[in-house]
Amino acid sequence: MAEVMEKARKLDLGGRESIYQPEDENLIFPYQPKFKSFAEERQHLKERLVAACRAFALEKFDYGFAGHLTVRDPEHPHLYWTNPMAVHFDQVKVSNLILADHEGNILEGKHALNRAGFVLHAAVHEKHPDIVAMCHAHTVYGTAFAALGKPLDPISQDAAAFYEDHMVLSEQAGQVAVEDNSGYNVAGSLKKVKAIIHRNHGLLTVSRHSIEAAAFWFIALERCCKQQMIVEATGIKPNMLSPEVARYSREHVGSEYIGWLHFQPIWGYLKENQPDMFA
Repeated sequence: MAEVMEKARKLDLGGRESIYQPEDENLIFPYQPKFKSFAEERQHLKERLVAACRAFALEKFDYGFAGHLTVRDPEHPHLYWTNPMAVHFDQVKVSNLILADHEGNILEGKHALNRAGFVLHAAVHEKHPDIVAMCHAHTVYGTAFAALGKPLDPISQDAAAFYEDHMVLSEQAGQVAVEDNSGYNVAGSLKKVKAIIHRNHGLLTVSRHSIEAAAFWFIALERCCKQQMIVEATGIKPNMLSPEVARYSREHVGSEYIGWLHFQPIWGYLKENQPDMFA
């Protein structure tokens, strides 16, 4: 019966990627760009990586030098771009990004590479070639929620975006990833999900689509952790979405494309108000 209901509720999108995409292509709406060269795509990715860092600054996700955002190079997928060591998210620019390989060698850029970021992100990128971007920061609510060692509950449409699409990872929980094998141990435990709650550590998000999607889902995951902790603090048992409703909502609000789309207003705001990020 549930399967029949699920099929009945499927929507005919007419070739569109999402119900949110207008049927009239003449209306103003964000569309994913097409590139004429690797150089053009690379510039695009670098600008969006910087915007993701600036978005983390807006959310006050900074904590000293902690926090790493990475995106794979389009022409050389064994290389990745990342934010520089000990530079505030708000001061990351296209000109100070770092290009590194899986061994931690700096191929472009003048700044040092964050050791913990390299160990974990490089291992994930190397072990999971489908992952194009990854985000991690030491946030207040995500770190607190991670100490509980449990998954998010489907208590809202926001949380439904992560329903059956996140995991709790206990491998090397709380241990700083500075030794090479530690990153591979964590990477080897990852399942095909977009979000990870790493026990006693914090949140990680990955994307097989874009740095924009990885960044937005990190922002969303932190927000969902905060919401659940607020609800639990009341001592009242919340109403849960049914598995059928949670899956239906996830289909329409939790895809990689939706993560990319959610980031577009942030991109527009930053592009207009922080032009120095292109320097």
